[in-house]
Amino acid sequence: MSSLAHKARQPRDEAILIAGERVVCDRRGVLFAPELELLVVSDLHLEKGSSYARRGALLPPYDTAATLQHLAAVIDHYRPRRVISLGDSFHDGEGAARLPEIFRQALEALMAGRDWFWVAGNHDPQAPAGLPGDTVSEIHVGGLSFRHEPSATPVEGEIAGHLHPCARIVQRGRSVRRRCFASDGSRIIMPAFGAYTGSLNVLDRAYHGLFDWEKFRAYMLGSHRIFSIAGAMLHPG
Repeated sequence: MSSLAHKARQPRDEAILIAGERVVCDRRGVLFAPELELLVVSDLHLEKGSSYARRGALLPPYDTAATLQHLAAVIDHYRPRRVISLGDSFHDGEGAARLPEIFRQALEALMAGRDWFWVAGNHDPQAPAGLPGDTVSEIHVGGLSFRHEPSATPVEGEIAGHLHPCARIVQRGRSVRRRCFASDGSRIIMPAFGAYTGSLNVLDRAYHGLFDWEKFRAYMLGSHRIFSIAGAMLHPG
């Protein structure tokens, strides 16, 4: 393989500035702030499968295993000093209590030796039962503010989740729909990280008023890179 071809296939992520802080939009769906040694992940929805099973809707019971495996990979890659889980870390308020012991031990191993913050979400407003870490309604680090649901009006430096953003483009008759980081350079709404989480197109009315559309970009997750797409190129659906 030529060096040029090898370089072209190397994974590439997207570094952007938010409120003066350099952050990396990682193609695996996490945000990393190098100067703050901070990793951010949103909407894990752990134990979603078991939550559905309790209501008689059976899903394959592999979501927690898959989500924790992916989380372990990005933590091993970045080795952060701090981790913020940006709400809806568990699919319901009893999710942490249902966590099988093998997964509890795996999660505690990821948390060991670093500051870990659970941001309260609408699915899990209380502290996760039996797990370490600090539970907060929101947290401020450097010039950034972290909360689960985005504020109704623009907030400089806000990092939020909740909406599970995705974007769709159409090129040469082919439609591509991917999870994305949604940002106008002032704030970011993060993609959902959990294995069983769905997504909501950034053109949906739920996003109206949250961004300066002239500056908006969708940072779409690809298998080997982030694709930075201007708002004018996006399609509904």
